[in-house]
Amino acid sequence: MKYFVFLLLLVATPSLAHFRLISPEPWIVEDERGDPQKLWPCGGTLEDGGTRSGVITSVVGGSLMTVKLNETIYHPGHFRISIAKSPNMLPPDPFTYLKETDRGWRSDWAIIEEDPQPPILVDGLWPHTESYIGMRETEITVPNIECEGCFMQVIQFMANHPGFKEGGYTYHHCARIDIKPDFSLPIDLDWQ
Repeated sequence: MKYFVFLLLLVATPSLAHFRLISPEPWIVEDERGDPQKLWPCGGTLEDGGTRSGVITSVVGGSLMTVKLNETIYHPGHFRISIAKSPNMLPPDPFTYLKETDRGWRSDWAIIEEDPQPPILVDGLWPHTESYIGMRETEITVPNIECEGCFMQVIQFMANHPGFKEGGYTYHHCARIDIKPDFSLPIDLDWQ
């Protein structure tokens, strides 16, 4: 089967997968499905940039932080978590390969960083091809840095999806976090 590289898809189609960021609390107020969540880097849509929640979560560098979400509408794929000092420093959506199907072009798979480097903390999280609706939870180690108002981004790549004009094949949520370093631990210089 011939694969084509996703560059930019400008197709307005309904989206099928949704998730809500539960913890840390999201930067944009979400509805019961997690909308609005299409635009890179932190959600919203072209028509609705989203209402800011004003919530900022305080964490200590080098500590564990729980990331919890609720997958409200199923679609195969995986998740990725990143942290950056500003939204424009968050990584682009994963490079996506397309496949031709009897229903037109669809996302087939996206590159997963096997050895993620800053600003990506974890990639390929919760990969799934079987139907699943419900809570997902993991713990991440917060980089040991000083970062007031950092952006923690959680994205969901959707496989076997026709795409949508505002986000391609990826949904986006962010949380604002204040990170205070633990000076008893080495500072994570890669995150500076």
